[in-house]
Amino acid sequence: MLLHEFQPGKLVAGVCLIGAAVAYAGDAGGFWKTPWFVAVPVVVGGLCLAGAVALVNRSVRRRRTPRGPDFDRA
Repeated sequence: MLLHEFQPGKLVAGVCLIGAAVAYAGDAGGFWKTPWFVAVPVVVGGLCLAGAVALVNRSVRRRRTPRGPDFDRA
């Protein structure tokens, strides 16, 4: 049983932000070196990708809603 609607845009944004966090956590732990400017393209690119995914998701779900006299009323 689903408690809420699946939103893939939020999933993509979360994965990109977690990726940036893992990169800096690895740098803080001494496993690898991460330059300071890596977070900007990862976060900005992830947010842009998440927005595109959310737009596609919205357009697909909007087409699937049934149209009829009951749905025209606000």
